[in-house]
Amino acid sequence: MRYAELHKLSIEHPEKFWGEQAKLIDWFEEPKEVVSQDEQGLYWWYKGGKLNTSYLALDYHVKTGRGDQTALIYDSPATGSQKKYTFSQLRDEVASFAGALRGLGVEKGDRVIVYMPMVPEAAIAMLACARLGAVHSVVFGGFAPNELAIRIDDATPKVLVSATCGIEFDKVIPYKPLVDKALELSNTPPEKTVILARPQQSCEMQSGRDYDWEEITKSASPADPVPVDANDPLYILYTSGTTGKPKGVLRDNGGHAVALRYSMKNIYNINPGEVYWAASDVGWVVGHSYIVYAPLLHGCTTIMYEGKPVRTPDAGAFWRVMSEHKVSAFFTAPTAFRAIKKEDPEAKFKAKYDLNMLRTLYLAGERLDPPTYDWLADILDIPIVDHWWQTETGWAIVANLMGIEPRLVKSGSATVPVPGFNVQILDEEGNEVPRGESGSIVIKLPLPPGCLPTLWQDNERYVESYVSTYKGYYLTGDSGYIDEDGYVFIMGRIDDVINVAGHRLSTGEMEEIIAGHESVAECAVVGIDDELKGQVPVGFVILKDGMDMDDKALETELVQLIRAEIGAVACFRQALKVKRLPKTRSGKILRKTIRRLASEDNVPTPATIDDPVILDEIKDALSANGVGQFAK
Repeated sequence: MRYAELHKLSIEHPEKFWGEQAKLIDWFEEPKEVVSQDEQGLYWWYKGGKLNTSYLALDYHVKTGRGDQTALIYDSPATGSQKKYTFSQLRDEVASFAGALRGLGVEKGDRVIVYMPMVPEAAIAMLACARLGAVHSVVFGGFAPNELAIRIDDATPKVLVSATCGIEFDKVIPYKPLVDKALELSNTPPEKTVILARPQQSCEMQSGRDYDWEEITKSASPADPVPVDANDPLYILYTSGTTGKPKGVLRDNGGHAVALRYSMKNIYNINPGEVYWAASDVGWVVGHSYIVYAPLLHGCTTIMYEGKPVRTPDAGAFWRVMSEHKVSAFFTAPTAFRAIKKEDPEAKFKAKYDLNMLRTLYLAGERLDPPTYDWLADILDIPIVDHWWQTETGWAIVANLMGIEPRLVKSGSATVPVPGFNVQILDEEGNEVPRGESGSIVIKLPLPPGCLPTLWQDNERYVESYVSTYKGYYLTGDSGYIDEDGYVFIMGRIDDVINVAGHRLSTGEMEEIIAGHESVAECAVVGIDDELKGQVPVGFVILKDGMDMDDKALETELVQLIRAEIGAVACFRQALKVKRLPKTRSGKILRKTIRRLASEDNVPTPATIDDPVILDEIKDALSANGVGQFAK
């Protein structure tokens, strides 16, 4: 069946379409309903079904003859080491650690925070939680103690799992002091932690609270998979919210397993037994979906890479991994290849490696800019596939479906809606706009399986954030248009969450931190287009009367504040001192206008601005500090 027929079937008869896909899953008990609504109007998939995600990812493949196939390859240029696990070995490791967690009191429904570097034990911890029916919440290892504490307080975990350190290039970053500080800041700290000892860094252990990973795993009885309901939560993944408080995206077990299994063949055109690599981090949604779960659910070999695209040791790092491990499909963010292009514009390192196994390159996490696409198309004789999705959806909304019907690429478009996603463009009144006209990108409810059914313990915020703006539609938060051929073009965010190298971060949260500085009266943080990172945050700061700090000293202090509260991942490096901020007559800061001033020459003066002269002042500040188009 061709794409148009499949997509139409999925939209007009979702029960039939997704009922068929559910048959590919080895359920303990078959679902009673394919899709249903609860008393609050929230949609759920596969009600009545019972399964276990860890069983599907591991035990099922052992049972069906893939026990000796490599399931996971750990490749760490950071430590100069590699390790491989077969499906049987990985199942045994996961069962043992699940037994260790059970020994610490973790049961079905309990939460476990995972704050780990890119090591196999991070995936083992996630799968062990899933095995017990516990809910994992992975927090990116680069986040500062305050960010970790916020997530601890929201998830209220029974156990926190971490390691003695992470490694960034050649720098060892001790994790245990960050964990200790987060537990100190938290109002609801877990009573127990499990710490993976790495040879690069030791740590002090608190008796009665901190447990050594190896010791408790060695003495644990392996745990069998616990049957859970399809609608039971698998994990919570926090994404930046516009209020500064992260939103706990909830992922269920049943819909997640069906959707990710479906995506591997139909979007990525990958077969069981092949090697699939997503170069991301388990702290982000790509790491959840396409490092850990989807490849293993589909019977593929997945790669956990502890390194960077460059300087580990050089700009040939990615090509080396693809060649050495015979990768068939590779998925990363455009920012990774911008970094490689910057250091190796002629792709000389690529020429050193055999990439004959590589069939397709997939990019997502931020807009694929035409220069990066053109560079990749020049150096690779394979399809370069852009696709668009969100933490909330967990898998692609719009893609070039390589396993169904590959399409011609249109520069700037992620191609067409994936089956199950009824993508529409609406104006401010909620009317569908004509093809080619821009508006708010929405998805008609119900969302397909695998997407968030709600937020963790916050149905009200879910409704307010996603489904209240346009009744019957999920608000993506992005603007764009659909052309005459049905191609979707994503133009940008409509809120204040920016995309820094594929990481979604809240400028609102940054503003709250900056505003807490004793010299700052008012501020705005705006995402400015950046050739390498996609976007970077830039602060615009008004000092309190009587305060006269040196510009550089102020900038240094604000950078340190953001680094301490959010982490280096924010990439906040510039703070511009200004006398005024452009506002509407009602007092709303015109952030979009500031953003445009940084990248465009002829920016129209908004009709609602209180004083147009301020725009010249902002432009002068941008020019003087070399921001955006004024970069020196």
